[in-house]
Amino acid sequence: MSLKRVVVTGLGTTNPLGGDVASTWTAMLAGQSGIRRLEDDVVADLPVKIGGRVAVEPTEVLDRVKARRLDRSAQFAMVAAEEAWADAGLEGVELDTERLGVAVASGIGGVTTLLANYDALKEKGPRRVSPLSVPMLMPNAPAANISLRFGARAAVHAPTSACASGNEAIAMAIDMIRLGRADVVIAGGTEAAIHPLPMAAFAQMMALSKTGSEEGGDPTATSRPWDTARDGFVLGEGSGILVLESEEHARARGARIHAVVLGAGISNDAHDIAQPDPEGRGGTRAIAAAIRNGEFSPNDVVHVNAHATSTPQGDVAEGLMLHATLGAQAGNVVVTSTKSMTGHLLGGAGALEAVATVLAIRDRVSPPTINLDNQDPAVELDIPTKARDLPAGDIAALNNSFGFGGANVAVAFGSN
Repeated sequence: MSLKRVVVTGLGTTNPLGGDVASTWTAMLAGQSGIRRLEDDVVADLPVKIGGRVAVEPTEVLDRVKARRLDRSAQFAMVAAEEAWADAGLEGVELDTERLGVAVASGIGGVTTLLANYDALKEKGPRRVSPLSVPMLMPNAPAANISLRFGARAAVHAPTSACASGNEAIAMAIDMIRLGRADVVIAGGTEAAIHPLPMAAFAQMMALSKTGSEEGGDPTATSRPWDTARDGFVLGEGSGILVLESEEHARARGARIHAVVLGAGISNDAHDIAQPDPEGRGGTRAIAAAIRNGEFSPNDVVHVNAHATSTPQGDVAEGLMLHATLGAQAGNVVVTSTKSMTGHLLGGAGALEAVATVLAIRDRVSPPTINLDNQDPAVELDIPTKARDLPAGDIAALNNSFGFGGANVAVAFGSN
């Protein structure tokens, strides 16, 4: 059976840099930061007082009555999905909804709904718990609500693999189309975990940077992948959504194609519940699988949107992975970590970074990595601190995501 070719026809996002794709891309290329000091009660008693809240609140975009029935994570996903759907030119298009699927992930799910209703239970009793709590807090709520909004009647998936969830959802969507189970899939990830409990938990793990939380500290300079002064990630929130289609379906309706999906690779470290394999062997297998799956050469890769969260061990391990898979080409690849600007969106990270990777391929320009003042000598990669043009011709780019539990996902995109 020959596999169908998959293309990207729609992009949508809301995140700390912008409330849509255009504003986000402009900010990324300019090297702006979306990290701010959090002034509300969320951080009153926490050692970490910075984060990447979305630039535009979802209630400014969504109908307020409908928004109240959605957890914040699902609100983000709906905003991004609406934009991606419109960008794909699908408004008013008659689709076979039994051939329309959804794969939208979250690493944590409706944590704000869960904890708010637990507080209501403790303080006011069971009658004050919302009857919508379960439909709002369940991890597949964003995917399910998107399916309801657009009438998607093919499979609706919500993979959960921590910080690799968004990228795994995209990999799942690719398979749905290639194997003939859908013609169009709305795919991506979302997260809304800027809340005292997850923030305190990450801080207790020593995973979050506390640098920008200090009196007089600069929050915008805190997320610093590959820098010798890095000491942990900065928590962000938001969503990234792509509309994927079989090339045959997209061309039949005259759709604009942003990029081609070349392939995906998934693996697991089976090393530690939180720490990556220090030698990067699991991630290496995922990247190598994406290259094999896409049937392209490592020499075709000119750009990588790295997972690089700003943790001491993970950033080094990813450099090892790229050298192991790309060989001599690793030194010629323009590598970036857009988390330096957005913070870490957990289950939404890989999806937002997939949007950025597609735009880099389409516009032939890589966003910079900011706050890289002193590159770790253990990381031998070309990591520009200003936007860098990418070459003409047929090119490929990788989007890497790695998560707790040892999850590794790499998705490869190519020029159209």
